[in-house]
Amino acid sequence: MELRLDGTHYPLETLGPGKRLGVWFQGCSLACPGCMSRHTWDPAAGTATTVAEVLALWRRALADGADGLTVSGGEPLQQAAALAELLAGAARLRDGARRRVGSAGPHPADLLVYTGYESAELTPQRRGALGGADAVITGRFRVAEPTRLAWRGSANQRIVPLTPLGTARYGPYLTRQAPGPRLQTGPAGNGEVRFYGVPLRGELAELERRLGEGGVRFTGRSWRP
Repeated sequence: MELRLDGTHYPLETLGPGKRLGVWFQGCSLACPGCMSRHTWDPAAGTATTVAEVLALWRRALADGADGLTVSGGEPLQQAAALAELLAGAARLRDGARRRVGSAGPHPADLLVYTGYESAELTPQRRGALGGADAVITGRFRVAEPTRLAWRGSANQRIVPLTPLGTARYGPYLTRQAPGPRLQTGPAGNGEVRFYGVPLRGELAELERRLGEGGVRFTGRSWRP
């Protein structure tokens, strides 16, 4: 099945516990004011790929000991069929790797999805697309409600465990701060640098200011109109 992505990154350490494969879907009509990822809004932008190609990345991440898969965007539920197929395939690969390692191996990798939809907006079709996830983080980003809650950009957003694994992995962080850094950087090719995570209010502006003092200038910023 085809899908459209903004990109992927491994290892991701700021959107969920541990070392993860991050997958960002392209396209979002919710367009939350203050979103740091405006470049993911246009459904015609990004790169066309297939679920099989993303699962190949996941297979390699699992072999490297990944702790989980994080799907964000953009809005993953606006490509619901592709999301459902990706999560189902990722769960099969995870469970297969777990059986090969045996009970003495590391803890199983979890599958986390970010969506801007509120829990009340999760129609049967959307809930079905999330069927393979262990946890989902729901809710629009609200720039006026900053938070230090783990892996969330605004205080209204909620972590919702969906499986026993999700409860074990995310239950301790429902009302806690993230255990590690909130922001990380990585090269994106063509001289670009990407920021991954959920920065605190003003953190990107402060980073830009400090880099500017050292002679580094941003030529484009996805978090500004």
